[in-house]
Parts: sequence; structure tokens; C-alpha cells
Amino acid sequence: MILKNELQKRTDYFNDYWQKYLEIDVPENLYKAARHLPLAGGKRLRPFLVSISCESVSGDGLKSIPFGAALEIMHNFTLVHDDIMDKSKLRRNLPAVHIKYGEPTAILAGDFLFAKSFEAMHDLDVDLKTFKELEMGLIDCIIDICRGQQLDIEFENKKEISEEQYLDMIEKKTGVLFRLAARGGTIIGKGSEREINALTNYGMYLGLAFQIWDDYLDMSSDEETLGKDIGNDIRNGKKTLIAVHSIQNAGGENKKILDNIFGNLKASESDVRKVYSTFDQIGSIEYAKNTAINYNKKAKQKISILKESQAKQLLIDLVDYSIQREK
Repeated sequence: MILKNELQKRTDYFNDYWQKYLEIDVPENLYKAARHLPLAGGKRLRPFLVSISCESVSGDGLKSIPFGAALEIMHNFTLVHDDIMDKSKLRRNLPAVHIKYGEPTAILAGDFLFAKSFEAMHDLDVDLKTFKELEMGLIDCIIDICRGQQLDIEFENKKEISEEQYLDMIEKKTGVLFRLAARGGTIIGKGSEREINALTNYGMYLGLAFQIWDDYLDMSSDEETLGKDIGNDIRNGKKTLIAVHSIQNAGGENKKILDNIFGNLKASESDVRKVYSTFDQIGSIEYAKNTAINYNKKAKQKISILKESQAKQLLIDLVDYSIQREK
């Protein structure tokens, strides 16, 4: 309950703050396209993580807000372009940006958000050395996200990949933003080297747990609850942890089903359900769930060095939320 209340309170404040970067100008259609996803909602976990990481080392959470804005804008940029690459039609229960505004405008909207992320960075009230460290962290993060996205695309055309390859991919594609959020917040809060390292590792484990739980939800939830397409991952041959585990462990009839349907763009709804059932029979859905839980435990262990505070408890609650949420 404390987490829910704090997340809502900070989200309301954050939403009031960061809209200044997305005020309508001309050409109006570009600005509307850029605002489409950011103003459609979202959990705002990354800016939340920035502020509570800052506070967990006795820093001023308000001082970290511009950095949280930079990461949230960057996150939305990746979603706009991801939806184009994945041919997704739905995001946050709304048409994806490229569906509503067309692919060319969606690409420009993503580029626009990319630039706005760096604009937000320049509102940070920190010394030059700290600013350079945070900005280089954001640059490295973007490079890793691009590398992870490319690996994700390439893996779709591979029959089989290892679990280690999958984890490396999601570390780059998803984990690095959580890692930077926790690390950046701690740096702004002037945490010690030990605290910075602890929060950096916490953020990475949180990101891994979050992404693997997303894989789990894609197999155990529904389109209305998640607010995004269900079944695309099966048709595209997306290598989630569940798929990787199933492909490695399938035999007999289960192997035939995966060979015939997984990665088939023309797979029917009935075919997709067969694959879901196969994943379940092999035990891959439960395997992914347990893997996410293990990363949850590792994240908590990393912040055991922090002194007791409300911010530390929120960090613990946040990692629990990452494997308990329904969307």
C-alpha cells in the first residue's frame, strides 16, 4: 500500500513536471505523435527508481527529477521504434504511434523524443563532473539498448539460442535503463562508492526480473489487461526465456508443434494457443516465473548494505512489485 501511494503521488508530480518538454508546437502532427505514448500513461517506474535511489542515500529526490525525465522520455522513444520493428498495433490500450500517425511520422516522433531526453538532462543542478558522468551513462545506455534490440531481431531468425545469450540480450535491451536509473539517482544523491555499486547491481537485477516477468505475463495474461498485442511474440519467433527453455527441452509432439508454429507469421489464434499450452506442459512458464523470483532475491541482497529508511523499503517493495504485477 505504501508503494502504491508513493508511486501515485510521485507519478502525479512527475507528470506535471515533464509535460513542459512536450508542449505542442509546429508541425502539430509531430508533437502530437511524440506526446501520444508519454501522455497515454505508463508506470513511470524509471523516474520513480531514480528518486528513491537518490533518497536511499539521504539525497534530495526532487533534485533528481530532470534525470528521471530524461530516462522516461528515452524509454518512450524506444517503445515507439520497437512497435514499428515488431509490427505491434497496440500499446497501453491505444493504437501504437505508427498505426495512428503513420510510420514516417512515428520514426520522427521517436527521434524527437530522443533529442528531448538530452534536453531534460540539461536541467540537472549538478557540478560539471557529475553531469558528464550521468550524460555518458545515458549515452552508453542508449548504445546498449540498440545492441540489445538488434540481438533481439537477429534471434528471431535463429532456431535456437542459449539462455546465456537471452540474458545478455535483455540485460542490454531492458536492464540497462533500470541500472542507470538506480545508479544515476545514487550519484545525484552523493552516495558512497559502495552504495553506488550496490544500487547499480540492484537496478540490473530489478530490470532482469521485470523483463522476465513480462515474458511470463505474455503467456499468462490477456490483451485487455496488458494493453498490448498478445500472440505477436509467437508469430515472430521472439526468443523470450519461456521460448528458449521450451525449445531446448521439447521432444516428441511438443517439438513438432514448436517447429511448425513458433515463428510462423500466419499462425492462427488456435495455433498460438497450442504453443502456449506446449510451453506450459514443458514447464517453461513456471521456469521463467521462478527465474524472475530469483533475480528479485538477488536485487534485495544487493541493497542490504543501505541504512533503514522509507526509501530503502520502497526499493524492496518495488522489486516485489516487479514480479507481482498483472501488466
